[in-house]
Amino acid sequence: MSAPGERLAAAAGPLRVGIVAGEHSGDTLGAALIAALRERVPHLECFGVAGPKMIAQGCDAWAHSEELGVMGLAEVLRHLPRLLRLRRELWRRFSAAGPQVFVGIDAPEFNLPLARRLKRAGLTTVQYVSPQVWAWREGRARTIGSACDLVLCLLPFETEFYERHGVHAVFVGHPLADEIPLSVDREAARDALGLERQGTVVALLPGSRLDEVSRLAAPFAAAAARIAACHADWRFIAPMASAAVREEFLRQVAQVPATPAIQLFEGHAQQVLAACDGALVASGTATLETLLTGRPMVVAYRVSAVTAFLVRTLRLVKVPYFSQPNLLAGRRLVPEFLQEQVLGTALGEALLKELEDRNHVRELLEEFASVHRTLRRGGAGRAADAILECIARRGDSVAPARRAAGA
Repeated sequence: MSAPGERLAAAAGPLRVGIVAGEHSGDTLGAALIAALRERVPHLECFGVAGPKMIAQGCDAWAHSEELGVMGLAEVLRHLPRLLRLRRELWRRFSAAGPQVFVGIDAPEFNLPLARRLKRAGLTTVQYVSPQVWAWREGRARTIGSACDLVLCLLPFETEFYERHGVHAVFVGHPLADEIPLSVDREAARDALGLERQGTVVALLPGSRLDEVSRLAAPFAAAAARIAACHADWRFIAPMASAAVREEFLRQVAQVPATPAIQLFEGHAQQVLAACDGALVASGTATLETLLTGRPMVVAYRVSAVTAFLVRTLRLVKVPYFSQPNLLAGRRLVPEFLQEQVLGTALGEALLKELEDRNHVRELLEEFASVHRTLRRGGAGRAADAILECIARRGDSVAPARRAAGA
């Protein structure tokens, strides 16, 4: 147990953690963090916005993490009244509950304003998963520093960026890199999913948000049709994040002619990736999961026309790539398609080219393995240690002021 963990474990009462996790990826990170914190401080209470994995770890869910699943600039406007009401309610409940620390996991547009108010009220505040300030709207770095005592970074180059802006940040690695083995058993995954071991399988991962699926399901289905026209014996599988996502996916796919059969699974995204030979993937955490699983991929990203116009007109994006594999490599490692480029034929042909070049696949997997080892740092444990150290450091700095004030 770390020294800060021992001090907190010995303190009177449990460690109380307020937590807000956005979407499925945030739920996964939050569950691993809660487990790691409990190993260090057995008397732990967690409450806030959580998904099923965090709830299984004992987090008291005041709201569900899926409520924060909104992407894009224009798209947020439609949900803004609801999100503002939720944030006000969380501010009221966190203020009444008095946690020692607030941890916002991803969802920075929602979490950072809440963290800023809580920090002003005297709470230790942490942002777990850095916003991509190094990619667009770099000026937000100073704002993040005013809202958070600590930023936990999943990617190794992020801490250098924050250091330049005077923000305390720690690289903890990515828990997915610890969770996914360095060598993934394709045959075992196919057995678990009830798939035949032989033959080529292509996975379609159109995202976990309804907005994503509504924009990507049809081009992904068209890409599958293009691939099937060349290889009639190849099979297609897709994990569905929820019943609503499944319904939207089927609705979109039904409009695409000549779509081959696509076998759907309720969840099991990691097993689907492990079972496949290559994948079409919505930009986001799923691209990192695909990399860590060691599968060639083609990445797509599409937002509303209004959001795309604003991003381009205001020149908000500062990096040449948007997919995590390319950002981590610092070069074009995998094909990526943005906005109007997201067409079924282009996606299908790109994946065919990836899979048919065996030398390229071999080199690609070597690059993927190198990134995997870089991110494999015991991420949840390192995050828990950094949070406990931050609480202790904040407590040490606040105590003299309280004594001087006669508190």
